[in-house]
Amino acid sequence: MNKLVLIAVGLAMACNSSQKTVPENNANTSPSAESVYAATITSEELKEHLFVYASDEFEGRETGTRGEKKAAAYIKEQYKAMGIPAAKEDGDYYQQVPLMRDVMPTGELQINGKEYKLGEDVLAFEAAQGQFSNIVYAGYGIDDENYSDFEGIDIKGKLVLVKFGEPMNADGTYKVTGTTYNSKWSKVSDAYGKRSKAIREHGGLGMLYFDDTNFSRYQNYFNRRKKRSSGKLSLKTTDGPTFINVVLNKNVATALYPDIMNTSISKDLNTDLNLQLNADGGIVESENVVAFIKGSTKPNEYVVISAHLDHIGITDKGEINNGADDDGSGTVGLLEIAEAFKKAADAGKGPKRSVVFLHVTGEEKGLFGSQFYTDMQPIFPLKETVTNLNIDMIGRIDPKRDGNRNYIYLIGSNKLSSELHDLSEEVNKKYMDIELDYKYNDDHDPNRFYYRSDHYNFAKNNIPVIFYFNGTHDDYHRPSDTPDKINYDLLENRTRLIFHTAWEIANRDTRIKVDKDLK
Repeated sequence: MNKLVLIAVGLAMACNSSQKTVPENNANTSPSAESVYAATITSEELKEHLFVYASDEFEGRETGTRGEKKAAAYIKEQYKAMGIPAAKEDGDYYQQVPLMRDVMPTGELQINGKEYKLGEDVLAFEAAQGQFSNIVYAGYGIDDENYSDFEGIDIKGKLVLVKFGEPMNADGTYKVTGTTYNSKWSKVSDAYGKRSKAIREHGGLGMLYFDDTNFSRYQNYFNRRKKRSSGKLSLKTTDGPTFINVVLNKNVATALYPDIMNTSISKDLNTDLNLQLNADGGIVESENVVAFIKGSTKPNEYVVISAHLDHIGITDKGEINNGADDDGSGTVGLLEIAEAFKKAADAGKGPKRSVVFLHVTGEEKGLFGSQFYTDMQPIFPLKETVTNLNIDMIGRIDPKRDGNRNYIYLIGSNKLSSELHDLSEEVNKKYMDIELDYKYNDDHDPNRFYYRSDHYNFAKNNIPVIFYFNGTHDDYHRPSDTPDKINYDLLENRTRLIFHTAWEIANRDTRIKVDKDLK
Protein backbone atom coordinates (compact mmCIF):
# COMPACT_ATOMS: atom_id res chain seq x y z
CA MET A 1 0.00 0.00 0.00
CA ASN A 2 1.50 3.35 -1.03
CA LYS A 3 1.53 6.51 1.05
CA LEU A 4 -1.41 8.18 -0.73
CA VAL A 5 -3.57 5.14 -0.07
CA LEU A 6 -2.53 5.16 3.57
CA ILE A 7 -3.49 8.83 3.87
CA ALA A 8 -6.89 8.21 2.21
CA VAL A 9 -7.63 5.27 4.49
CA GLY A 10 -6.60 7.30 7.52
CA LEU A 11 -8.95 10.12 6.57
CA ALA A 12 -11.81 7.70 5.97
CA MET A 13 -11.30 6.06 9.35
CA ALA A 14 -11.22 9.44 11.05
CA CYS A 15 -14.51 10.41 9.42
CA ASN A 16 -16.17 7.19 10.59
CA SER A 17 -14.68 6.91 14.06
CA SER A 18 -16.57 6.75 17.33
CA GLN A 19 -14.51 9.56 18.80
CA LYS A 20 -16.72 12.33 20.14
CA THR A 21 -16.28 15.14 17.65
CA VAL A 22 -19.46 17.20 17.99
CA PRO A 23 -20.20 18.39 21.51
CA GLU A 24 -23.58 19.75 22.53
CA ASN A 25 -23.94 23.44 21.76
CA ASN A 26 -23.86 25.16 25.14
CA ALA A 27 -23.28 28.85 24.56
CA ASN A 28 -24.31 29.87 28.10
CA THR A 29 -21.85 29.62 30.96
CA SER A 30 -24.70 28.54 33.20
CA PRO A 31 -26.42 25.62 31.45
CA SER A 32 -30.18 25.29 31.46
CA ALA A 33 -31.89 22.48 33.33
CA GLU A 34 -32.61 20.59 30.12
CA SER A 35 -28.94 20.81 29.11
CA VAL A 36 -27.88 19.46 32.49
CA TYR A 37 -30.09 16.38 32.07
CA ALA A 38 -29.27 15.97 28.39
CA ALA A 39 -25.62 15.73 29.43
CA THR A 40 -26.44 12.58 31.41
CA ILE A 41 -26.95 10.84 28.05
CA THR A 42 -23.45 9.61 27.28
CA SER A 43 -21.78 7.55 24.62
CA GLU A 44 -20.24 5.39 27.34
CA GLU A 45 -23.60 4.35 28.79
CA LEU A 46 -25.13 3.87 25.35
CA LYS A 47 -22.24 1.63 24.41
CA GLU A 48 -22.48 -0.36 27.64
CA HIS A 49 -26.19 -1.02 27.04
CA LEU A 50 -25.79 -1.86 23.37
CA PHE A 51 -22.98 -4.37 23.77
CA VAL A 52 -25.36 -6.31 25.99
CA TYR A 53 -28.60 -5.73 24.08
CA ALA A 54 -27.12 -6.54 20.65
CA SER A 55 -25.12 -9.55 21.85
CA ASP A 56 -25.58 -13.19 20.86
CA GLU A 57 -27.31 -13.78 24.20
CA PHE A 58 -30.46 -12.19 22.76
CA GLU A 59 -30.46 -14.49 19.72
CA GLY A 60 -31.48 -11.80 17.24
CA ARG A 61 -34.64 -10.79 19.16
CA GLU A 62 -37.10 -12.21 16.64
CA THR A 63 -40.71 -11.55 17.62
CA GLY A 64 -42.21 -14.29 19.78
CA THR A 65 -38.93 -16.13 20.37
CA ARG A 66 -36.86 -16.73 23.47
CA GLY A 67 -34.46 -14.01 22.37
CA GLU A 68 -37.22 -11.44 22.15
CA LYS A 69 -38.40 -12.44 25.64
CA LYS A 70 -34.89 -11.83 26.94
CA ALA A 71 -34.83 -8.43 25.27
CA ALA A 72 -38.18 -7.44 26.80
CA ALA A 73 -37.01 -8.62 30.21
CA TYR A 74 -33.80 -6.59 29.90
CA ILE A 75 -35.78 -3.42 29.13
CA LYS A 76 -38.21 -4.08 31.97
CA GLU A 77 -35.37 -4.53 34.48
CA GLN A 78 -33.78 -1.26 33.37
CA TYR A 79 -36.99 0.65 34.12
CA LYS A 80 -37.37 -1.07 37.46
CA ALA A 81 -33.78 -0.20 38.35
CA MET A 82 -34.35 3.44 37.38
CA GLY A 83 -37.53 3.61 39.43
CA ILE A 84 -39.69 4.53 36.44
CA PRO A 85 -43.13 2.96 36.84
CA ALA A 86 -45.05 0.84 34.37
CA ALA A 87 -47.58 2.67 32.23
CA LYS A 88 -50.37 0.18 32.94
CA GLU A 89 -52.43 0.69 36.09
CA ASP A 90 -51.84 -2.88 37.24
CA GLY A 91 -48.10 -2.24 37.43
CA ASP A 92 -47.22 -4.66 34.63
CA TYR A 93 -44.58 -3.28 32.26
CA TYR A 94 -45.68 -5.74 29.59
CA GLN A 95 -48.56 -5.03 27.23
CA GLN A 96 -49.39 -8.41 25.71
CA VAL A 97 -49.65 -8.29 21.91
CA PRO A 98 -51.49 -11.38 20.59
CA LEU A 99 -50.14 -12.65 17.30
CA MET A 100 -51.17 -15.59 15.17
CA ARG A 101 -49.01 -17.79 12.97
CA ASP A 102 -50.61 -17.90 9.54
CA VAL A 103 -50.69 -21.26 7.78
CA MET A 104 -52.60 -22.44 4.74
CA PRO A 105 -55.83 -24.23 5.65
CA THR A 106 -56.51 -27.94 5.47
CA GLY A 107 -59.82 -29.79 5.60
CA GLU A 108 -62.90 -30.19 3.49
CA LEU A 109 -66.24 -28.75 2.40
CA GLN A 110 -69.45 -30.81 2.34
CA ILE A 111 -72.75 -30.02 0.63
CA ASN A 112 -75.66 -32.20 1.71
CA GLY A 113 -73.14 -34.77 2.89
CA LYS A 114 -71.06 -34.86 -0.31
CA GLU A 115 -67.38 -33.99 0.15
CA TYR A 116 -65.48 -31.57 -2.10
CA LYS A 117 -61.71 -31.35 -1.94
CA LEU A 118 -59.74 -28.30 -0.86
CA GLY A 119 -57.30 -27.37 -3.61
CA GLU A 120 -59.32 -29.07 -6.34
CA ASP A 121 -62.96 -28.00 -6.03
CA VAL A 122 -62.64 -25.39 -3.28
CA LEU A 123 -59.96 -22.79 -2.49
CA ALA A 124 -59.44 -20.88 0.75
CA PHE A 125 -56.48 -18.88 2.00
CA GLU A 126 -57.48 -18.77 5.66
CA ALA A 127 -59.71 -20.70 8.03
CA ALA A 128 -63.40 -21.13 7.17
CA GLN A 129 -65.49 -23.10 9.62
CA GLY A 130 -69.13 -23.70 10.48
CA GLN A 131 -72.40 -25.34 9.44
CA PHE A 132 -74.84 -23.28 7.38
CA SER A 133 -78.33 -24.06 6.12
CA ASN A 134 -79.53 -20.62 5.00
CA ILE A 135 -77.34 -19.17 2.25
CA VAL A 136 -78.26 -16.12 0.19
CA TYR A 137 -77.55 -16.01 -3.52
CA ALA A 138 -76.83 -12.41 -4.55
CA GLY A 139 -76.14 -12.68 -8.26
CA TYR A 140 -72.94 -10.94 -9.29
CA GLY A 141 -72.31 -9.51 -5.83
CA ILE A 142 -71.86 -6.02 -7.27
CA ASP A 143 -72.56 -2.92 -5.21
CA ASP A 144 -72.04 0.14 -7.40
CA GLU A 145 -73.74 3.50 -7.68
CA ASN A 146 -75.28 2.50 -11.03
CA TYR A 147 -76.19 -1.07 -10.09
CA SER A 148 -76.43 -3.15 -6.91
CA ASP A 149 -77.22 -6.82 -6.33
CA PHE A 150 -77.90 -6.07 -2.67
CA GLU A 151 -80.99 -3.90 -3.06
CA GLY A 152 -84.00 -5.37 -1.29
CA ILE A 153 -82.21 -8.35 0.26
CA ASP A 154 -81.04 -9.01 3.81
CA ILE A 155 -77.67 -10.75 4.12
CA LYS A 156 -76.84 -9.86 7.71
CA GLY A 157 -75.20 -12.78 9.49
CA LYS A 158 -75.44 -15.03 6.44
CA LEU A 159 -73.10 -16.61 3.93
CA VAL A 160 -73.52 -15.08 0.48
CA LEU A 161 -73.03 -16.91 -2.80
CA VAL A 162 -71.98 -14.64 -5.71
CA LYS A 163 -70.53 -15.18 -9.17
CA PHE A 164 -68.02 -13.50 -11.43
CA GLY A 165 -69.25 -11.30 -14.27
CA GLU A 166 -71.47 -8.28 -14.83
CA PRO A 167 -75.08 -7.73 -15.95
CA MET A 168 -75.73 -6.29 -19.38
CA ASN A 169 -78.48 -4.23 -20.95
CA ALA A 170 -80.48 -5.39 -23.95
CA ASP A 171 -78.40 -3.14 -26.23
CA GLY A 172 -75.17 -4.90 -25.27
CA THR A 173 -73.86 -2.28 -22.87
CA TYR A 174 -72.88 -3.05 -19.30
CA LYS A 175 -75.22 -1.85 -16.55
CA VAL A 176 -72.40 -0.68 -14.30
CA THR A 177 -70.57 1.47 -16.86
CA GLY A 178 -73.36 2.19 -19.34
CA THR A 179 -70.86 1.48 -22.12
CA THR A 180 -69.57 -1.49 -24.06
CA TYR A 181 -66.65 -1.71 -21.62
CA ASN A 182 -66.95 -3.66 -18.41
CA SER A 183 -65.93 -2.26 -15.01
CA LYS A 184 -63.40 -3.00 -12.28
CA TRP A 185 -65.79 -5.64 -11.00
CA SER A 186 -64.63 -7.77 -13.95
CA LYS A 187 -60.89 -7.28 -13.43
CA VAL A 188 -59.41 -10.35 -11.77
CA SER A 189 -57.24 -8.12 -9.56
CA ASP A 190 -60.35 -6.42 -8.11
CA ALA A 191 -63.22 -8.87 -8.58
CA TYR A 192 -62.60 -11.02 -5.48
CA GLY A 193 -61.71 -8.20 -3.09
CA LYS A 194 -64.47 -5.79 -4.13
CA ARG A 195 -67.18 -8.41 -3.73
CA SER A 196 -65.84 -9.55 -0.37
CA LYS A 197 -65.75 -5.93 0.84
CA ALA A 198 -69.30 -5.27 -0.35
CA ILE A 199 -70.66 -8.33 1.44
CA ARG A 200 -68.83 -7.41 4.62
CA GLU A 201 -70.18 -3.85 4.49
CA HIS A 202 -73.74 -5.15 4.12
CA GLY A 203 -73.33 -7.33 7.22
CA GLY A 204 -72.69 -10.66 5.58
CA LEU A 205 -70.85 -13.43 7.41
CA GLY A 206 -68.77 -14.45 4.43
CA MET A 207 -68.47 -14.91 0.67
CA LEU A 208 -68.77 -18.05 -1.44
CA TYR A 209 -67.29 -16.89 -4.74
CA PHE A 210 -67.92 -18.75 -8.00
CA ASP A 211 -65.47 -17.76 -10.74
CA ASP A 212 -65.23 -20.41 -13.43
CA THR A 213 -63.32 -18.02 -15.71
CA ASN A 214 -60.42 -17.44 -13.31
CA PHE A 215 -60.59 -20.49 -11.03
CA SER A 216 -57.36 -21.94 -12.42
CA ARG A 217 -55.52 -18.69 -11.66
CA TYR A 218 -56.72 -18.74 -8.05
CA GLN A 219 -55.76 -22.41 -7.91
CA ASN A 220 -52.20 -21.66 -9.07
CA TYR A 221 -51.92 -18.98 -6.41
CA PHE A 222 -53.24 -21.40 -3.78
CA ASN A 223 -50.62 -23.99 -4.75
CA ARG A 224 -47.80 -21.44 -4.62
CA ARG A 225 -48.93 -20.24 -1.20
CA LYS A 226 -49.15 -23.80 0.05
CA LYS A 227 -45.59 -24.59 -1.05
CA ARG A 228 -44.04 -21.53 0.54
CA SER A 229 -46.25 -21.31 3.62
CA SER A 230 -43.82 -20.37 6.37
CA GLY A 231 -46.05 -19.46 9.28
CA LYS A 232 -45.94 -15.71 8.77
CA LEU A 233 -47.20 -13.78 11.78
CA SER A 234 -50.24 -11.53 11.84
CA LEU A 235 -51.93 -9.50 14.53
CA LYS A 236 -54.87 -11.27 16.16
CA THR A 237 -57.44 -8.55 15.73
CA THR A 238 -60.63 -10.02 17.13
CA ASP A 239 -62.09 -12.83 19.19
CA GLY A 240 -65.34 -12.70 17.21
CA PRO A 241 -66.28 -14.70 14.11
CA THR A 242 -63.82 -14.46 11.22
CA PHE A 243 -65.13 -13.33 7.85
CA ILE A 244 -65.20 -16.26 5.45
CA ASN A 245 -63.85 -16.17 1.89
CA VAL A 246 -64.06 -19.33 -0.21
CA VAL A 247 -63.61 -19.74 -3.98
CA LEU A 248 -65.69 -22.42 -5.72
CA ASN A 249 -65.44 -24.22 -9.03
CA LYS A 250 -68.47 -25.03 -11.19
CA ASN A 251 -69.13 -28.40 -9.56
CA VAL A 252 -69.51 -26.90 -6.11
CA ALA A 253 -71.37 -23.77 -7.23
CA THR A 254 -74.02 -25.75 -9.09
CA ALA A 255 -74.35 -28.15 -6.16
CA LEU A 256 -75.25 -25.16 -4.02
CA TYR A 257 -77.55 -23.61 -6.63
CA PRO A 258 -78.22 -25.51 -9.89
CA ASP A 259 -79.47 -22.38 -11.72
CA ILE A 260 -76.45 -20.20 -10.91
CA MET A 261 -75.27 -20.15 -14.55
CA ASN A 262 -78.64 -18.93 -15.81
CA THR A 263 -79.81 -16.23 -13.43
CA SER A 264 -78.60 -13.35 -11.31
CA ILE A 265 -81.85 -12.89 -9.38
CA SER A 266 -81.30 -13.16 -5.63
CA LYS A 267 -82.61 -16.19 -3.81
CA ASP A 268 -82.49 -17.83 -0.38
CA LEU A 269 -80.91 -21.27 -0.64
CA ASN A 270 -81.83 -23.97 1.84
CA THR A 271 -78.73 -26.13 1.54
CA ASP A 272 -76.75 -28.00 4.16
CA LEU A 273 -73.19 -26.63 3.92
CA ASN A 274 -70.47 -27.82 6.26
CA LEU A 275 -67.16 -25.90 6.19
CA GLN A 276 -64.24 -27.48 8.02
CA LEU A 277 -61.25 -25.62 6.65
CA ASN A 278 -58.78 -25.28 9.50
CA ALA A 279 -55.73 -23.01 9.61
CA ASP A 280 -54.65 -22.95 13.21
CA GLY A 281 -51.01 -22.00 13.40
CA GLY A 282 -51.37 -21.17 17.07
CA ILE A 283 -51.07 -18.04 19.14
CA VAL A 284 -47.63 -16.45 19.42
CA GLU A 285 -47.05 -14.55 22.64
CA SER A 286 -45.27 -11.25 22.38
CA GLU A 287 -45.26 -8.00 24.29
CA ASN A 288 -44.62 -4.28 24.23
CA VAL A 289 -42.74 -2.83 27.20
CA VAL A 290 -44.23 0.46 28.38
CA ALA A 291 -43.15 2.80 31.18
CA PHE A 292 -43.98 6.43 31.87
CA ILE A 293 -43.28 9.50 33.97
CA LYS A 294 -46.41 11.33 35.05
CA GLY A 295 -46.65 14.97 34.13
CA SER A 296 -46.60 17.58 36.89
CA THR A 297 -49.24 20.04 35.64
CA LYS A 298 -50.68 18.43 32.48
CA PRO A 299 -50.65 14.74 33.43
CA ASN A 300 -53.48 13.84 31.06
CA GLU A 301 -51.57 14.90 27.96
CA TYR A 302 -48.96 12.47 26.65
CA VAL A 303 -45.74 12.59 24.67
CA VAL A 304 -44.92 9.10 23.38
CA ILE A 305 -41.32 8.21 22.51
CA SER A 306 -40.98 4.85 20.78
CA ALA A 307 -38.44 2.34 19.51
CA HIS A 308 -38.89 -1.27 18.44
CA LEU A 309 -37.34 -3.94 20.62
CA ASP A 310 -37.42 -6.78 18.08
CA HIS A 311 -35.16 -7.74 15.17
CA ILE A 312 -35.05 -10.57 12.61
CA GLY A 313 -33.55 -13.45 14.59
CA ILE A 314 -31.25 -16.19 13.30
CA THR A 315 -30.50 -17.03 9.66
CA ASP A 316 -31.04 -20.45 8.11
CA LYS A 317 -27.27 -20.93 8.45
CA GLY A 318 -27.41 -20.32 12.18
CA GLU A 319 -25.96 -16.80 12.07
CA ILE A 320 -27.37 -14.35 14.62
CA ASN A 321 -28.67 -11.01 13.38
CA ASN A 322 -27.76 -8.86 16.38
CA GLY A 323 -29.47 -5.71 15.08
CA ALA A 324 -27.18 -3.23 16.81
CA ASP A 325 -28.35 -0.34 14.66
CA ASP A 326 -31.77 -1.82 13.85
CA ASP A 327 -33.07 -1.08 16.37
CA GLY A 328 -30.69 -1.65 19.25
CA SER A 329 -29.55 1.95 18.81
CA GLY A 330 -33.08 3.28 19.21
CA THR A 331 -33.78 1.00 22.16
CA VAL A 332 -30.75 2.05 24.19
CA GLY A 333 -31.30 5.66 23.17
CA LEU A 334 -34.82 5.49 24.57
CA LEU A 335 -33.54 4.01 27.83
CA GLU A 336 -31.07 6.89 28.19
CA ILE A 337 -33.78 9.46 27.42
CA ALA A 338 -35.99 7.89 30.09
CA GLU A 339 -33.17 8.04 32.61
CA ALA A 340 -32.58 11.73 31.86
CA PHE A 341 -36.28 12.54 32.39
CA LYS A 342 -36.26 10.53 35.63
CA LYS A 343 -33.26 12.44 36.99
CA ALA A 344 -35.05 15.69 36.20
CA ALA A 345 -38.23 14.49 37.91
CA ASP A 346 -36.30 13.38 40.98
CA ALA A 347 -34.84 16.89 41.20
CA GLY A 348 -38.30 18.46 41.07
CA LYS A 349 -37.99 19.42 37.40
CA GLY A 350 -40.18 16.76 35.92
CA PRO A 351 -42.08 17.28 32.65
CA LYS A 352 -45.39 19.14 32.68
CA ARG A 353 -46.91 16.54 30.37
CA SER A 354 -46.64 12.82 30.90
CA VAL A 355 -43.90 11.13 28.90
CA VAL A 356 -44.48 7.55 27.72
CA PHE A 357 -41.55 5.27 26.88
CA LEU A 358 -42.93 2.72 24.41
CA HIS A 359 -40.79 -0.24 23.31
CA VAL A 360 -42.83 -2.06 20.68
CA THR A 361 -42.62 -5.61 19.42
CA GLY A 362 -43.32 -6.99 15.95
CA GLU A 363 -42.03 -4.02 13.95
CA GLU A 364 -40.07 -6.28 11.63
CA LYS A 365 -43.17 -8.44 11.10
CA GLY A 366 -45.49 -5.58 10.16
CA LEU A 367 -45.56 -2.80 12.81
CA PHE A 368 -47.74 -5.04 14.98
CA GLY A 369 -46.80 -3.75 18.43
CA SER A 370 -47.50 -0.13 17.60
CA GLN A 371 -50.65 -1.09 15.70
CA PHE A 372 -51.92 -2.95 18.74
CA TYR A 373 -51.18 0.07 20.95
CA THR A 374 -52.88 2.61 18.67
CA ASP A 375 -55.71 0.62 17.11
CA MET A 376 -56.71 -1.89 19.76
CA GLN A 377 -55.56 -1.13 23.29
CA PRO A 378 -54.02 2.32 23.76
CA ILE A 379 -52.90 2.60 27.37
CA PHE A 380 -53.45 6.36 27.22
CA PRO A 381 -56.13 8.09 25.09
CA LEU A 382 -54.98 8.83 21.56
CA LYS A 383 -56.92 12.10 21.56
CA GLU A 384 -54.70 13.26 24.42
CA THR A 385 -51.50 11.99 22.82
CA VAL A 386 -49.69 15.13 21.74
CA THR A 387 -46.83 13.71 19.67
CA ASN A 388 -44.94 10.54 18.84
CA LEU A 389 -41.17 10.69 18.46
CA ASN A 390 -40.06 7.41 16.92
CA ILE A 391 -36.44 6.20 16.95
CA ASP A 392 -35.40 3.53 14.47
CA MET A 393 -31.71 3.22 13.54
CA ILE A 394 -29.70 6.19 14.80
CA GLY A 395 -26.20 4.76 15.29
CA ARG A 396 -24.64 4.56 11.85
CA ILE A 397 -23.81 6.65 8.77
CA ASP A 398 -25.53 6.28 5.40
CA PRO A 399 -22.68 5.43 2.98
CA LYS A 400 -24.67 6.85 0.07
CA ARG A 401 -24.87 10.29 1.69
CA ASP A 402 -22.42 13.09 1.03
CA GLY A 403 -21.66 15.82 3.53
CA ASN A 404 -21.48 16.31 7.27
CA ARG A 405 -21.32 13.06 9.26
CA ASN A 406 -23.13 14.80 12.12
CA TYR A 407 -26.59 14.49 10.55
CA ILE A 408 -29.90 12.71 11.04
CA TYR A 409 -32.74 12.04 8.62
CA LEU A 410 -36.06 13.44 9.84
CA ILE A 411 -39.25 12.02 8.40
CA GLY A 412 -42.81 13.19 9.02
CA SER A 413 -42.13 16.30 11.10
CA ASN A 414 -44.21 18.53 8.82
CA LYS A 415 -46.79 16.02 7.60
CA LEU A 416 -49.45 16.90 10.17
CA SER A 417 -48.09 19.88 12.07
CA SER A 418 -46.02 22.79 10.80
CA GLU A 419 -45.66 23.80 14.46
CA LEU A 420 -43.89 20.52 15.32
CA HIS A 421 -41.55 20.94 12.39
CA ASP A 422 -40.65 24.50 13.41
CA LEU A 423 -40.15 23.45 17.04
CA SER A 424 -37.85 20.63 15.94
CA GLU A 425 -35.75 23.01 13.88
CA GLU A 426 -35.51 25.58 16.68
CA VAL A 427 -34.58 23.03 19.33
CA ASN A 428 -31.83 21.62 17.14
CA LYS A 429 -30.44 25.07 16.36
CA LYS A 430 -30.45 26.04 20.04
CA TYR A 431 -28.92 22.91 21.52
CA MET A 432 -27.32 20.49 19.05
CA ASP A 433 -26.69 21.99 15.59
CA ILE A 434 -27.02 18.62 13.86
CA GLU A 435 -27.65 18.69 10.12
CA LEU A 436 -31.33 17.77 9.70
CA ASP A 437 -31.73 15.98 6.38
CA TYR A 438 -35.24 15.71 4.89
CA LYS A 439 -34.31 13.57 1.88
CA TYR A 440 -36.72 10.78 2.82
CA ASN A 441 -39.50 13.13 3.90
CA ASP A 442 -40.49 13.65 0.28
CA ASP A 443 -44.06 12.52 -0.39
CA HIS A 444 -42.76 10.72 -3.46
CA ASP A 445 -39.88 8.93 -1.75
CA PRO A 446 -39.70 5.55 -3.54
CA ASN A 447 -38.51 3.88 -0.31
CA ARG A 448 -41.73 4.94 1.46
CA PHE A 449 -39.90 5.10 4.81
CA TYR A 450 -42.70 7.27 6.21
CA TYR A 451 -44.95 4.21 6.13
CA ARG A 452 -42.38 1.66 7.29
CA SER A 453 -41.79 2.30 10.98
CA ASP A 454 -43.93 2.53 14.09
CA HIS A 455 -44.60 6.27 13.99
CA TYR A 456 -47.00 5.67 11.10
CA ASN A 457 -49.56 3.98 13.33
CA PHE A 458 -49.69 7.21 15.33
CA ALA A 459 -49.71 9.43 12.23
CA LYS A 460 -52.66 7.58 10.71
CA ASN A 461 -54.53 8.46 13.90
CA ASN A 462 -53.82 12.16 13.30
CA ILE A 463 -51.05 12.40 15.90
CA PRO A 464 -48.03 14.51 14.82
CA VAL A 465 -44.83 12.47 14.51
CA ILE A 466 -41.11 12.70 13.91
CA PHE A 467 -39.19 9.64 12.75
CA TYR A 468 -35.43 9.74 13.48
CA PHE A 469 -33.38 7.59 11.11
CA ASN A 470 -29.76 7.34 9.95
CA GLY A 471 -30.54 5.58 6.64
CA THR A 472 -29.63 2.07 5.56
CA HIS A 473 -26.15 0.61 5.07
CA ASP A 474 -24.49 -2.60 3.89
CA ASP A 475 -25.08 -4.29 7.27
CA TYR A 476 -28.83 -3.61 7.28
CA HIS A 477 -30.70 -6.83 8.15
CA ARG A 478 -27.47 -8.82 8.15
CA PRO A 479 -25.49 -10.62 10.86
CA SER A 480 -22.82 -7.94 10.41
CA ASP A 481 -25.00 -5.25 12.09
CA THR A 482 -22.95 -5.44 15.28
CA PRO A 483 -22.30 -2.99 18.15
CA ASP A 484 -18.64 -2.46 17.31
CA LYS A 485 -19.71 -0.63 14.12
CA ILE A 486 -21.85 1.97 15.88
CA ASN A 487 -20.68 5.61 15.87
CA TYR A 488 -21.23 6.27 19.56
CA ASP A 489 -20.53 9.99 19.39
CA LEU A 490 -23.29 10.34 16.81
CA LEU A 491 -25.59 8.06 18.78
CA GLU A 492 -25.08 10.35 21.77
CA ASN A 493 -25.73 13.52 19.76
CA ARG A 494 -28.85 12.16 18.12
CA THR A 495 -30.24 10.82 21.38
CA ARG A 496 -29.68 14.18 23.07
CA LEU A 497 -31.48 15.91 20.20
CA ILE A 498 -34.51 13.68 20.69
CA PHE A 499 -34.43 14.31 24.44
CA HIS A 500 -34.33 18.09 23.92
CA THR A 501 -37.22 17.88 21.44
CA ALA A 502 -39.29 15.75 23.80
CA TRP A 503 -38.45 18.08 26.69
CA GLU A 504 -39.69 21.12 24.76
CA ILE A 505 -42.92 19.38 23.68
CA ALA A 506 -43.58 18.09 27.19
CA ASN A 507 -42.98 21.46 28.89
CA ARG A 508 -44.41 24.09 26.52
CA ASP A 509 -47.58 25.88 27.55
CA THR A 510 -49.74 24.75 24.62
CA ARG A 511 -49.88 21.37 22.97
CA ILE A 512 -48.67 20.84 19.42
CA LYS A 513 -51.38 21.77 16.93
CA VAL A 514 -52.46 19.65 13.99
CA ASP A 515 -52.83 22.02 11.04
CA LYS A 516 -52.47 19.73 8.05
CA ASP A 517 -54.53 16.92 6.56
CA LEU A 518 -53.49 13.31 7.10
CA LYS A 519 -51.24 12.04 4.30
